[in-house]
Amino acid sequence: MISKSTEIKVLSVSDFTRNVKSVLEYNFPGVWVSGEISNLARPRSGHWYFTLKDDRSQVRCAMFRQNNQRLTFAPTEGMQVLVKARVSLYEARGDFQLIVDTMEDAGIGALQRAYEQLKQKLQEQGLFDPQHKKELPEVPRCVGIITSPTGAALHDILNVLKRRFPALPVIIYPTQVQGADAPEQLCQAVELAQEHDQCDVLIIGRGGGSLEDLWAFNDEKLAVTIYNCPVPVISSVGHEVDFTICDFVADVRAATPSAAAELVSPDREEWFNWLTAIEKQLGAQINRTLLALQQQLQWQYKQLKHPGRYLDDVTQRIDELSARMEQHLKLQLQSRQEKTRTLEARLQQHSPEHQLKLQQTRLNYLQQRLQQNQRSYLEQLQQKIASLALGMDAFSPLATLGRGYSLVKSEQNELVKSARQLTRGQQVNVLFSESQALMTVDKVETHQQHSVEKD
Repeated sequence: MISKSTEIKVLSVSDFTRNVKSVLEYNFPGVWVSGEISNLARPRSGHWYFTLKDDRSQVRCAMFRQNNQRLTFAPTEGMQVLVKARVSLYEARGDFQLIVDTMEDAGIGALQRAYEQLKQKLQEQGLFDPQHKKELPEVPRCVGIITSPTGAALHDILNVLKRRFPALPVIIYPTQVQGADAPEQLCQAVELAQEHDQCDVLIIGRGGGSLEDLWAFNDEKLAVTIYNCPVPVISSVGHEVDFTICDFVADVRAATPSAAAELVSPDREEWFNWLTAIEKQLGAQINRTLLALQQQLQWQYKQLKHPGRYLDDVTQRIDELSARMEQHLKLQLQSRQEKTRTLEARLQQHSPEHQLKLQQTRLNYLQQRLQQNQRSYLEQLQQKIASLALGMDAFSPLATLGRGYSLVKSEQNELVKSARQLTRGQQVNVLFSESQALMTVDKVETHQQHSVEKD
């Protein structure tokens, strides 16, 4: 049991793990470790967590998102890698771990892994599909060569073209085929050939070499440029066993630069033999045609007749046609006569005189009905007028005058309705039921009395 007098410094778990972490990070600021990846986890945060192991030991590792995004390949289970890491301690669990800053493929090689991943990516995008491949022209009007101006590939291509078809025009687009600037120069050369629009087929390539030497032809931008090129492209990179991304995306892959030259150039000897054979076939065809024409001419000559015999045949033909025409006219005449008789019978049935009598009878009937309707209508009108006259008499002004009333009119024959319309000395015309009188106004009273003087 610990004595109370003994002073012991007791650390909490947090303090202890924090001190151990400081010691580890101070003494191991950066180490290179190789091993096999296992238990690889990629959570949604973007960080990677895995175990690095060999046949005897293992260590936990963490590679945060800002570091793993810089990798050119995707690590997988069982991959041998080389990592640069910092030694640390995960305080929450007290686990010893490595914080990985960089990672390289230590198995088949970083370049090979990047090549395989780019190949798979472009294949999934359809850049290698056969339906997008363009056919090579049978006889090119001009061949474009994209390669190093000092390389052996150019020398081999030109020698083959000169041997097989010396008349074929060639345009060389010089470019680097190795190094950091090579991919961009290759892309520019392909685009320049498109702008010139002088070549109907392009050869792009170089001689053999290691994977690093041929790496310029594994560039993604170059692959897209070749895929979009409207001119057929032949890839001839390296030797027959060498394959690059350029070989897969090109319209045709040639095993060597010399093989590419043979693909675009027709064989002069073959063409000469072919033209000779065509010439012989054409001559034989011409002879056969002439012979057939001669035979046809002889047959036509035999078919010719003496003019007298020809006239006899024509005369006999005329007589035959005349007889047929006469018979045809007789038949036509008989048909017309029958039709005429039929029309005459129908005309008798529809005689105008008969139709006129029918219409006259109908007209007389209608006139009688019209007269009767007129008399009846006039009687109705007379009765209606008499009735209206009786009604009008009841409301007639003359009837009113007959009851003792009179009308006063001015000299302008205007009806005087009020004494205010009159002035002294004015002459007025007074109308009675059966007569009228001209009077002079002597006095005007607006209320009750009216005095007039008889003229």
